[in-house]
Amino acid sequence: MTHPVDAWHDVVATRDMAALDALLADDVVFHSPVVHTPQRGKAVTGMYLGAALSVLGNDTFAYVRDVRGDHDAVLEFETTIDGTFVNGVDLISFDEDGRIQNFKVMLRPLQAVNLVHELMRTMLEEAAGRR
Repeated sequence: MTHPVDAWHDVVATRDMAALDALLADDVVFHSPVVHTPQRGKAVTGMYLGAALSVLGNDTFAYVRDVRGDHDAVLEFETTIDGTFVNGVDLISFDEDGRIQNFKVMLRPLQAVNLVHELMRTMLEEAAGRR
């Protein structure tokens, strides 16, 4: 039996937004490393995760640790953006149907947080302007 996090790894590898949408629970909650309030719902979570895949998901992106429980996973990743090393952790919990219920991202070091914040802000503003 496969773990639901395998579907997340497939989304990361393929950037398939339809597969991401299918993987998210309707009432999913997203916790951004730079936004104070939790973001609730499939549409906003999909928007944030899609932007994050674009910003972080270059050819240096790699998950370097994958720890799994029955309904959760902790995934440590590394990437380099514009010469800045980014180290982060995705904390993901899944509901009984294997869909993502809660997704929390933590980043380090501070220089990386600031860079990702700026890039994500720009990407999300552009996405909002296309609506």
